[in-house]
Amino acid sequence: MTTRKKAAVKKLRITQVHSAIGNQERIKRVLRDGLGLGRIGSSVVLVDTPYTRGMIAKCAHIVKVAPAEE
Repeated sequence: MTTRKKAAVKKLRITQVHSAIGNQERIKRVLRDGLGLGRIGSSVVLVDTPYTRGMIAKCAHIVKVAPAEE
């Protein structure tokens, strides 16, 4: 019996580079609740899924995305 290797999980580092002031409430909610960002310069590492990519697309003008180094 062979063991299967798990596929490497891709991760993204998402950094907030602009203020959320002046944006719609739903954009602020995606930043705060969905991505976990709260202030300029804060960053999180999340798994690259379609769900995460959708949240990034909503607030692409506020965040910077880069692959996470492990």
